[in-house]
Amino acid sequence: MARKPAKKPQVETTGHEWDGIEEYNNPLPRWWLWTTYLTIIWGIGYVILYPAIPLPGGATPGLLGYSSRAEVAADIAEVEARNAPLVARINELALTDISSDDLVGGAGDGFAYNGGAAVFQTFCAQCHGSGAAGSKGYPNLRDDDWLWGGSVEEIYTSINHGIRSEADLDTRFSQMPAFGEFLNKEDIGSLVQYVGTLSGINRAEDTEVGKNLFLDNCASCHGDDGTGDRFQGAPNLTDAIWLYGSDVATLTETVKNARFGVMPAWSGRLSESQIRQAAVYIHALGGGE
Repeated sequence: MARKPAKKPQVETTGHEWDGIEEYNNPLPRWWLWTTYLTIIWGIGYVILYPAIPLPGGATPGLLGYSSRAEVAADIAEVEARNAPLVARINELALTDISSDDLVGGAGDGFAYNGGAAVFQTFCAQCHGSGAAGSKGYPNLRDDDWLWGGSVEEIYTSINHGIRSEADLDTRFSQMPAFGEFLNKEDIGSLVQYVGTLSGINRAEDTEVGKNLFLDNCASCHGDDGTGDRFQGAPNLTDAIWLYGSDVATLTETVKNARFGVMPAWSGRLSESQIRQAAVYIHALGGGE
């Protein structure tokens, strides 16, 4: 004869009921309770030992005096101490000798090159792009077209003192006049047509008026032949590289209202070694002279 299953003891309810469904008052498992108690004890210990409670004047320091910022600062100081001989070497070498130096040189894998890449990605990529190819209004640093020169020394000077940076008295400076202030619409149109012929983007034949306007107003900076002048930062108008664009509307805007791009001077913001490393890196991208 089969045995009847034993009846489970009746469990009290919490008194909560919804639509005929009652909630049992089952005790929690002991392992769960002990785990909860241990985490509470651990949390109290953490608050006592480590920074934890935010206050108006800063978080409570904790009995151990631990600081994640101090730990990071110590790690940075350790790395800087290890790199100090390499940094000193970069600062003492001539700029032209850094990339070939046995200790810090090497294109693509040297200390100076990699350090310059880190500086570039941190401070320069926002304008020139992560690949240094630039964008409208921001020069491509990978080609061989340089407003102020592409030797490593000239690149260093541009980084150090900036372009039209009011904070640096030695900044590179040039300013194109806004010809819309003293040339009429027809003259600006003729000038734009002629400038377009210099690089072959415009095949206009009747450019004599534009040519005379160019010689009278533009040749003093860009040269009679339009090849530019690096000493003044005047771009070459005979190539296919245009910082803001070469279509008629963009050229008209440039001639009428001029351009005034600014690059900050990095001296005072970056160390001497960082500026040198950035110059070496940019020079090695492919367009350096």
